[in-house]
Amino acid sequence: MTTIDFITQLFCRVDDAMPNAKKHSQANLYPSEVVTLAILFALKGVGNRAFYRWLERDYKELFPNLPDRTRLFRLFNTHRHWTKVFMADHSLIGIVDSYGIELIHPRREGRSDQQIGKKGLSNQRWIVGGKLCYVINHLGLIVDWDADTANVYDGTAFQDLVDRNADYMALFSDEGFEKKDWHPENLKICKAGEWNSRMIVETVLSMLTLVNHFKKVMHRKWAYFKSRLAFTMAMFNILVEWDGIQVDELGCVHFSLAPFSL
Repeated sequence: MTTIDFITQLFCRVDDAMPNAKKHSQANLYPSEVVTLAILFALKGVGNRAFYRWLERDYKELFPNLPDRTRLFRLFNTHRHWTKVFMADHSLIGIVDSYGIELIHPRREGRSDQQIGKKGLSNQRWIVGGKLCYVINHLGLIVDWDADTANVYDGTAFQDLVDRNADYMALFSDEGFEKKDWHPENLKICKAGEWNSRMIVETVLSMLTLVNHFKKVMHRKWAYFKSRLAFTMAMFNILVEWDGIQVDELGCVHFSLAPFSL
């Protein structure tokens, strides 16, 4: 499949999922075009300028009404709520986990007035950035997510995320969500080494890291950082379901983002 074929098919899938999103009379792009472009940005895994140069140089004919770079990324931020239609359904059981994202090197902390991240531990190393917390269902698809700075404690910062999903599914988490004065009935805290579902979590993380360079992104505004997260979550679900969910005889789901790398 060529990149042009992929972009065309992606647009068709996005457009089919957004029948109620209407184009404003003064807008240059249709809602499905905006979402398609934002998902391509998330998948490409580069900075704003590099993505726009790549798009304008190689694929401008697919988006003849492409606005200027600043306007395009403002559209991504304004319409990130459109990604909600791509979130997966709840299942009987699920997993909640967090993921540190480095925005600047720790040595550069405090050097800029535009710093949006905070210093915190992620995978036993210090980063200055944000923290993504997400809920996945039994198929490994993303159901819901939230974000905060890297210095927060999961069991404090993401209580609302857990509470609004624990009403519909039993959630498993690591000890980072344990808190003395907060005990959701459907949240199961698992000690290290007690659960195999961690493999699903690590699979999600490794795909986002290797294919989308997601462990390190560059943003100077928190709203634009959250916009990128929103479209990355939507991108993940769309691509995992691209050829349908395949479950083997052991009940395992096999999926990869590597074939879609740009």
